[in-house]
Amino acid sequence: MNLLLALTALILTAFIMALVYLTIISRGQIQSFVDENGNVIPDSIAEKIKVEIGGMEQGMFLRGKNINNPVLLFIHGGPGVPEYFLNETYPTDLEDHFTVCWWEARGSGLSYSSDLDGSSLTTRQLIDDTISVTEYLSNRFGKDRVYLMGHSFGTLIGIRAAAERPDLYYAYIGMAQAVGNDLVGSASNTLTYHFMADVFASRNDSASLKKLDKLSEKHEDGTVTFDKNYLGQIDDLKHKAGCGTMKSMDSVITGIFLPHLNSKCYTLQEKTDYWRGKIFMRSTAVYEEFFSADLFEESLSFEIPIYFFSGTYDYTCPYPLSLKYFETLDAPMKGFYTFNNSAHSPLWEEPDRAIKILTEDILQ
Repeated sequence: MNLLLALTALILTAFIMALVYLTIISRGQIQSFVDENGNVIPDSIAEKIKVEIGGMEQGMFLRGKNINNPVLLFIHGGPGVPEYFLNETYPTDLEDHFTVCWWEARGSGLSYSSDLDGSSLTTRQLIDDTISVTEYLSNRFGKDRVYLMGHSFGTLIGIRAAAERPDLYYAYIGMAQAVGNDLVGSASNTLTYHFMADVFASRNDSASLKKLDKLSEKHEDGTVTFDKNYLGQIDDLKHKAGCGTMKSMDSVITGIFLPHLNSKCYTLQEKTDYWRGKIFMRSTAVYEEFFSADLFEESLSFEIPIYFFSGTYDYTCPYPLSLKYFETLDAPMKGFYTFNNSAHSPLWEEPDRAIKILTEDILQ
């Protein structure tokens, strides 16, 4: 009994200490850009704000060393996974060259609200919100147009906005461009299955191979599909195989959950809302539309330059499918950039190369 009481007390003490630690670090503040003397750099911007977009308050981080630089709107992945905090863990220097808007889309992160109706949250709504955020940024910073970058799920929103309103954008950049059915479609799942199976076989990892086969459905035509009810477990295997969020990221827990928990830019309530939003997005129309999307069938046309950043180890949005879709695009200028040491997040995995392309190719 005394041992049980001691163990209970130890657990309770550890919980209280963790809560105190999280409360201390979770001040919800972002760092200003300062010079070597600690003075705020003139014309720099570092704001966490909420703006009325489409009838509701939506949150965003605005950051850049010079507000005269071009503006870049970043549309995060998910659905429901804002990514500004990754910039704290994996610095990119993106804000040296752009004024970046890290928008947290309706229902996600800073823009989560328990009053939202999931059935009314559609892809169309997110495209409209993207256009409204763009117009806000253009007016705020006095720009005729901005640059638009999407990541993963965000590319399905961004590329449609770029096609619909080319007058608002200088160029569109799709990082880990999704083409539709990426998570459960047979074309992408077959590529992903064989990549992971080869990796696990080369390591003699029979346990992972067995689990992969258990979560996969093989068809007579040789294709493979994953049950979307087990995508979390598939995601764990992707990280184990080096083809998940980042090539070097071992798991979502150590690579995303803990860095987010330790981030200083969110309050404790905002951190809670972040994960509430991620869960909420699974009940929305957006989530179902995500699984039925197919850009090959949409025949989008473009009046602005289109660029794709794709990691060769990306088997969340497999780069062979991104390349296949890219080859069908008709745009005044286009470029497909392969990142040989990256998986799903080239901007954070090979930031020097990404910045070089952005500044020397795309901005020029």
